[in-house]
Amino acid sequence: MPRVIEQLMRDSSATTTGLSERKNSNNPSKKDQKNVTKKTDAIYATPLQKMIDFQFDERVVAVFPDMIQRSVPGYGMIIANIGTLAAKYAQAASHCYDLGCSLGAVSLAMRQRINQPNCDIIAVDNSPAMIERGRELLARDAVPTVPVTMICADLQHVCIENASVVVLNFTLQFIPPAERLALMQRIYAGLKPGGILILSEKIAFNEPGRQNFHEELYHDFKRANGYSDLEISQKRSALEKVLIPETLACHQERLQKSGFSFSDLWFQCFSFASLVAIK
Repeated sequence: MPRVIEQLMRDSSATTTGLSERKNSNNPSKKDQKNVTKKTDAIYATPLQKMIDFQFDERVVAVFPDMIQRSVPGYGMIIANIGTLAAKYAQAASHCYDLGCSLGAVSLAMRQRINQPNCDIIAVDNSPAMIERGRELLARDAVPTVPVTMICADLQHVCIENASVVVLNFTLQFIPPAERLALMQRIYAGLKPGGILILSEKIAFNEPGRQNFHEELYHDFKRANGYSDLEISQKRSALEKVLIPETLACHQERLQKSGFSFSDLWFQCFSFASLVAIK
């Protein structure tokens, strides 16, 4: 498991443990400690009477490290290599943006790899629960050399300027399709020459055969990680109107329309992919 993901899961567990211990003045047994620190995603494990659209609320925040590891193939590799890309393309006296930062895994990866003077990271998420927990986890990081500012805001309203690295790690897919081009154009305008955009997304396929192939493999991946068919089905229904994937060709065409002359696919596992685009 990549170091950043391991750190995120460990620190998130420590945060929850600390809260639980303050509620109980007695020293918990080893068995109790194990139960406290285990934050397994079981949100969709029982039948729901009413399906509610997926939200990044406190329930999701509490189990997010477990959820993302078990739900996104190659997530740890993506995070680790975002750190590598940031180290290569971050420029002195510039901003690096983590848009849709959730708990800050991307910010941690960039912070631990960037070695440029007067460079900082601006992390943005519209979930107050994510930002609150993310700030706690970042405060535990032992690498304070690159300042990180976490902002609770709609990323579409955040000014992108003097940027050398911008990351949208499984974020664009939650923005209405009609608004995606404008965001890409704003990012391009705010990037310095030689700056990089890293875009990770769940992708769709035009051909029904390819779509079914990747969907079935993805469901097998989730089953192998302990999710039941009920969990897979209910979460899929909750995400149906919230997460809207597009084809790889659609993403590449939008990047070109936004002004990027170079973009390439650097990672794909099943229907999960990550691209880079350089200004």
